Amino acid sequence: MTDKTKRRVTIRELAQAAGVSIGTVSRALKGQPGLSEQTRADVIRVAHELNYDLSHLQTGKPRRILFLYNRSIGSLATNQFYSIVLHGAEAACREAGVLLSLMSVAPGDDVAAQVRRHESDALLAAGYIDSETMAAIRQCDLPLVLVDHFMVGVHCVNDDNLHGAWLATRHLLEGGSRRPAAIFGPLSHHSVALRAKGFHKALFEAKRLHDPDLDVTLDMALQYSEAGQDAMRRLLALPKRPDAVFAYNDETALNAIEVCTAAGLRVPEDIRVIGYDDIAAASRSKPTLSTVRVDKEALGREAVRALIEGASPSETLLPVELVVRDSSRPARPPASKD
Repeated sequence: MTDKTKRRVTIRELAQAAGVSIGTVSRALKGQPGLSEQTRADVIRVAHELNYDLSHLQTGKPRRILFLYNRSIGSLATNQFYSIVLHGAEAACREAGVLLSLMSVAPGDDVAAQVRRHESDALLAAGYIDSETMAAIRQCDLPLVLVDHFMVGVHCVNDDNLHGAWLATRHLLEGGSRRPAAIFGPLSHHSVALRAKGFHKALFEAKRLHDPDLDVTLDMALQYSEAGQDAMRRLLALPKRPDAVFAYNDETALNAIEVCTAAGLRVPEDIRVIGYDDIAAASRSKPTLSTVRVDKEALGREAVRALIEGASPSETLLPVELVVRDSSRPARPPASKD
């Protein structure tokens, strides 16, 4: 073929001839990790057969990143956690000259076909994703980074969930709580399981014997807000109610405060409450909500950085910060009569 003929073979035509995505072609020709050797060899073989011109091919960073999230969380626009993770990822992509697109996933989806339509070079999956869907994502054979999730063999970016829950629980204990309770989401979720572990770690270190009835898990058969309220009602129905509550996220903590208020309890005078994540509503609620601050934007930025730099499978832990507001402040001692 002449050089002129070579230049007319596009990367899309090469991908179609090889039966793979444009992203897979790009990664195979750049020598980037994450492809099987057979796939890489097949792409290179077809490229040679078509006399594909490699001279213009850029090396290094991906050109297109696809942001994946679990459709069960509802609209990403209204999610006060993952919408900010997305914002951080978008900002990092914009600064690096990388395109970012968005796609929801759920069990039963033809993930591979949808990813091919996005023509992505790399994938960023945020939040818990079930094993069936995760297997379909990994079969796309593209560089993958997980945010707020964990899987061996994949680069993962998380906040320090265990330490954050430990900080929150220690704060309740140091403020005088004798019967702290906890409300958790599904413990199959990596971040939730670590927050539960941090809660119990703080109790153990304080040599506090913990009543197992004070640990409750959301009933996920209910609507999310109703599940948080139901969990708090179960705690208040105990023969001896808790004097403080650690909720695994802020939305659940705010729902718990609603139930306490409706039951005639004052927060924090009668029961202290602390959440996790530091969503925007936490600082606007009445009382303002104590929480553990997570740099959600940094989670998205760090995930994009890992994809651009081709980070090896490992876990990046971002620090967290205890934020004490009105909902968990210890009761003031009575004023002196002197």
